[in-house]
Amino acid sequence: MLNMEFFGEALKTIGCFQFSGVPCSYLSPMINYAINENSFIMSNNEGDAIAIATGISLANMEKKDNFGVVLMQNSGLSNALSPLTSLNYTFEIPILGFVSLRGERDDQDRNTDEPQHELLGTITDRLLETCNIAYDFLSPDYNQAIRQLQIAHKHLKQQKSYFFIVKNNTFEKCSLKNFNIPVKNIGREIIQQENSLAEFQPKRIEILECIANFSYKNNIALFATTGKTGRELYEIRDTENQLYMVGSMGCVSSLALGVSLQNSKKIIAIDGDSALLMRMGALTTNAYYTKNNNKGNFCHILLDNESHDSTGGQFNLSPFINFPQIAHFCGYEKIFIINSLDDLIQALDFFIARKEGGAVFIYVKILKGSKEKLGRPKITPKEVALRIAQFLNRKSDE
Repeated sequence: MLNMEFFGEALKTIGCFQFSGVPCSYLSPMINYAINENSFIMSNNEGDAIAIATGISLANMEKKDNFGVVLMQNSGLSNALSPLTSLNYTFEIPILGFVSLRGERDDQDRNTDEPQHELLGTITDRLLETCNIAYDFLSPDYNQAIRQLQIAHKHLKQQKSYFFIVKNNTFEKCSLKNFNIPVKNIGREIIQQENSLAEFQPKRIEILECIANFSYKNNIALFATTGKTGRELYEIRDTENQLYMVGSMGCVSSLALGVSLQNSKKIIAIDGDSALLMRMGALTTNAYYTKNNNKGNFCHILLDNESHDSTGGQFNLSPFINFPQIAHFCGYEKIFIINSLDDLIQALDFFIARKEGGAVFIYVKILKGSKEKLGRPKITPKEVALRIAQFLNRKSDE
């Protein structure tokens, strides 16, 4: 069996020492090791973990010296398919993955595990193949495992993800040394102007133009959610500081979080109400780890038009909830409810002036709809990723 201390040092030699994931008993030695090293981001679902690890890789993609690592149970692969296929594959941003093999068959082809693992236990490898992800079964022999890591490293350097399928008892036990969460959910504030929110409902493109101009002038990296948000942002201006998500619905803030933890630049994630509803658990992860990181460089802007606007304007359940209150109780440090373009500029000015602190949440109610014949980015996702990676690694005065 593999000793995690030795294996962890081997992972460091190939630039794999930042982890995100969802616990699995088969992977508990790896997860405990990463927590002990203070290098584990606890995600609330596997798709978010993929996006966070991808953000880590993206922030370091120009140098190719640091790759995000994701840890999950094989049942979680089904939750991770969206970002694996439309984020990692499409943008060619590599991550290293370790997936447990629950539901492994015995010599008589019988399920040896709980019934919920039976199907995934038989298709884990085929699922990775279908996603065009190179993989191997991690050897419990240290020397063989090191050779496998070298193969994985070659794939990562070529901007290709690589996954290991991990059987039970591959690792020796590794005990947790620290059980405490060091940052408490305190010090939050909601800032709402006196104007009536109902009186201010601009078009999405008006808000995006304000954000885009501000971000470009202030050297801010801008990540836009999938659908019409990214397409409208592209039509306003196409600049190196912008990334337009395609697919991976609900993952934009997790991707931006991974980048913000690795980079000193200011980072803004522009989200949509339907996308946030899909992966609302990301709010607690964003709030906790930005507070723990204490750089004051993460801002999450929500544009709420109470609909699935990019797919035909179908209703969603946004009117049923209060996004600012949810962000507040999830631990976002400052929440701004926007009632005018001046309010938006003031909130952005507050964000750009921060030198420390946790996440900022900016809530804007917008109208449904967009212009007719809205275009699509002509630059490829791969080109967008390489371009913003270069931007992230460039000093502000260059």
